[in-house]
Amino acid sequence: MLKTLTRVAAVAVAMSAPFAATAQNTPRAYVLTTAGTGGTYYPVGVALATLAKIHLQNSQGMDMSAISSAGSGENVVLMRDNQAQFAILQGLFGAWARNGTGALEEAGPQENLRSIALLWPNVEHYVLRTSMAPTGTVADLQEFSGTFSLGARNSGNEFSNKFMLENFGIDWTQWNQVYQGFGPSVDGMINSTIDGTIIGSGVGVSTMTQVAAQMGDDVTLLNITDEQMAAMDGGAGLYFRFTIPGGTYPGIDADTQTIAQPNFLAVNADVPEEDVYLFTRTIYENLAFLCNIHRATCDMSLDNAMSGLPLTLHPGAARYYEEAGLTIPANIAPVAE
Repeated sequence: MLKTLTRVAAVAVAMSAPFAATAQNTPRAYVLTTAGTGGTYYPVGVALATLAKIHLQNSQGMDMSAISSAGSGENVVLMRDNQAQFAILQGLFGAWARNGTGALEEAGPQENLRSIALLWPNVEHYVLRTSMAPTGTVADLQEFSGTFSLGARNSGNEFSNKFMLENFGIDWTQWNQVYQGFGPSVDGMINSTIDGTIIGSGVGVSTMTQVAAQMGDDVTLLNITDEQMAAMDGGAGLYFRFTIPGGTYPGIDADTQTIAQPNFLAVNADVPEEDVYLFTRTIYENLAFLCNIHRATCDMSLDNAMSGLPLTLHPGAARYYEEAGLTIPANIAPVAE
């Protein structure tokens, strides 16, 4: 997949020679911040930035670069400091940003953030050594006493993992905790230095494929029941049922019942309406390209573009949706600036 992205980026550079600044076409260079390279955020972010380079740099003077980061937590800070203007965020961080709660309580409401579109469900892969998973559900974590990776420090996964576990009544502080990204976490499981982790990512994430292929029957992808899901959501109304089809990962032939939250594309409020409009239109006119890059985006459509968005829409995105014949829900309608 990364080789494909590299080839696509090379084509983009060839197609987007340096553009001349004009009164109507002043160059703008934006940064889209993602997450670690072992998950879904980064390849999808690179694909989105590549679309902007191919379709908007020459014709509109709008350039975009994708960068890796620690994930949603750091992305909020990068956008607040205007080191990035676009970001992929977990729905949980969007809700916290809107209300100034959770991990963002000290910082308060993030008035600069707006939504553009739902991208894909952030599917929770609870991974545990089979010897520690007698029931095959997350109830096994209530008796867990080994080494567990809670995600990279200050990442969206660290905060959302703690949120789910605490809501489920699990005191993770009693575990031997490590803080690593997806790649190092599954390497630790394969090398027997880590006993469990949670991979919150799109379906088909490469690190889950890796640990399933190399550990075989020695690793279990845990199921989550409806009752467990309700407890883990903690009344936030954020998490929903998700089924990982059997055969998605090597050796896991049965469906896995888990949960997911929205991943969405965010933008700073002060990015011009025209630029956000053009970018939104480019995304939805090129959904096949995104699906080709990562299967997590294959269910993107105008029908679900605004589903589960936790922040009000940017006027540029709202303008595109209205032109496409969609009705903007009142709870995310753009606010008057």
